[in-house]
Amino acid sequence: MQLKGNLCLLGAAFLWGTTFVAQSVGMDKIGPFTYMSARFFLGGVALFIFYLLVRSKKARSAKTNAVRHGFKAGTGAGLIMFCAAAFQQFGIQYTTASKAAFVTCLYIIFVPFFGVLLHQKLKIPHVVGGVLALIGLYFLCMTDGLTLSHGDFIVFIGSFFWTAHILFTDHFASDVDVIEMSLAQVIVTFIFSTIFALVFETWVWADVFGAWVAIAFGGILSTCIAFTLQIVGQQYADPAPAAIIMSLESVFGTLAGWIVLGEALSGREIFGCIMMLTGMLSSQMGSIFKKNKEISQRRAGKV
Repeated sequence: MQLKGNLCLLGAAFLWGTTFVAQSVGMDKIGPFTYMSARFFLGGVALFIFYLLVRSKKARSAKTNAVRHGFKAGTGAGLIMFCAAAFQQFGIQYTTASKAAFVTCLYIIFVPFFGVLLHQKLKIPHVVGGVLALIGLYFLCMTDGLTLSHGDFIVFIGSFFWTAHILFTDHFASDVDVIEMSLAQVIVTFIFSTIFALVFETWVWADVFGAWVAIAFGGILSTCIAFTLQIVGQQYADPAPAAIIMSLESVFGTLAGWIVLGEALSGREIFGCIMMLTGMLSSQMGSIFKKNKEISQRRAGKV
């Protein structure tokens, strides 16, 4: 089951990473909140259609499974996700994409330490994996000096909300309907994004329709599928390794930029990718050794 969770989270990281390309193209003429509104609207529609398709099956399984509705938990997750996405999207206007990616992914360090406040154990493999991943992110993303500009600080605040979103999702994902939770958080994020877009930006339908490809990619693949994969994955994965796996979106984002936009990877960036992959694997070592020990004991008749 843990492997299933890790694969779901890896898929989410891939979709989030490739969405950086869509965001770069999509925001040429529209503001950050307008892009978020259109993106989460499409994501919400796609999720609602999926919800209707599986509703009858869910009703039958509810008779034999004690799974709570996910709308209430999803509302809380949506409030957190809106804040996280808004700070990231708004702050990136005033800093470079590489520095924004580095600052955002500081949640890989925040998650295990903030998890201690929720009585979660901080394991040595998690700390080692987090440090290696952080080093990898530095070499992957930082191409200029490490200074905290106005935009960096805004994105930095967002990283705390991404940390809260991961921990919040981990707390509720195993007890609620994941489709309902995902749908609720997307709807809440769409509502607040639309309000902010109408208040602070000029909504031009021609510009929105002109960016429909980038919006569709971000809405359907990144918002609908990826965030659902996150919730499903966190049903089975520990939060600290989950944060490291999801931070691989920076690696996938760099690769997508190289393949789609023709951005070449330097030796420094390749080294950063390797370090991040090493960090991800290191974070899993404790679980792997524990599982192998249990298998050995079971074979020996000790369990």
